[in-house]
Amino acid sequence: MNIKEESTPSQALTELLQIVAELRNPNTGCPWDIKQSHDSLIPFVLEEAHEVADAIRHGDDADLKEELGDLLLQVILHSQIASEKKHFDFTDVVKNLSNKLIRRHPHVFQKDYVENNQNNATAWDEIKIAEQPLANSRNPFSERLKRKARSQSGINGALVISKKVREIGLEWESIDLIWSKVDEEINELKQELSHENLINAQEELGDLLFTLINLAHWYGLSPEEGLQSTNKKFIDRVSYIEIALKSDFIGASRQQIKKLWHAAKHYFSQEKTEYRHTFKSIN
Repeated sequence: MNIKEESTPSQALTELLQIVAELRNPNTGCPWDIKQSHDSLIPFVLEEAHEVADAIRHGDDADLKEELGDLLLQVILHSQIASEKKHFDFTDVVKNLSNKLIRRHPHVFQKDYVENNQNNATAWDEIKIAEQPLANSRNPFSERLKRKARSQSGINGALVISKKVREIGLEWESIDLIWSKVDEEINELKQELSHENLINAQEELGDLLFTLINLAHWYGLSPEEGLQSTNKKFIDRVSYIEIALKSDFIGASRQQIKKLWHAAKHYFSQEKTEYRHTFKSIN
């Protein structure tokens, strides 16, 4: 099967839907695709979303085009699985999205809409709340907070919680209190680990991470971007060592690897310094 280069968006999408349906054909399809379910595809949805974000960070249009396609595949796979179960299909997904966008943008699609001095972000949130009523709920704020956090990674979910609870007065009074809490959580984690109580230690680790995310929120930092930067920095240093060793990690001593690690830190530190000087001179 060959996709025509001159295909319209509608034709290209129809062909893609047909390809995925064929991959899921229980008689002639791909064994891997056939055995997939909503649950089994969760890791792939998350992975593809992160790869889209990574392509955006690196400003690589060719990579972004490919990764967006991979993410779209996940949407279509889930829609195909649901269609086979007679739950919904891709058309239902698209219609639902279109209706939601129109409903949540009355300032664009309703000519007689009056904003009443409300900004669009506020209107969006109010419309979302109206769409998802929590009738007779004793804890509507908590329920909406749970819905918001569960759609995020653990890090971003914690950041969402930290931001939203400020609306009801749950916020740190000073940065010193947060630093004290960080020290407290570190000590509690050390204590549980010293007793080899791994169940409690994991809980304490979560408490420490949550507090550090609160610290990030206080200063307006992004924990996710910070961690992504650290991941890249670490891999760059490993790459430096690998090149120096000509990929022979097994033949290298611990002392040699440690020495190269410090050399890598120095190398990339110098590179960052040169970049900052260049940036300042340009600006």
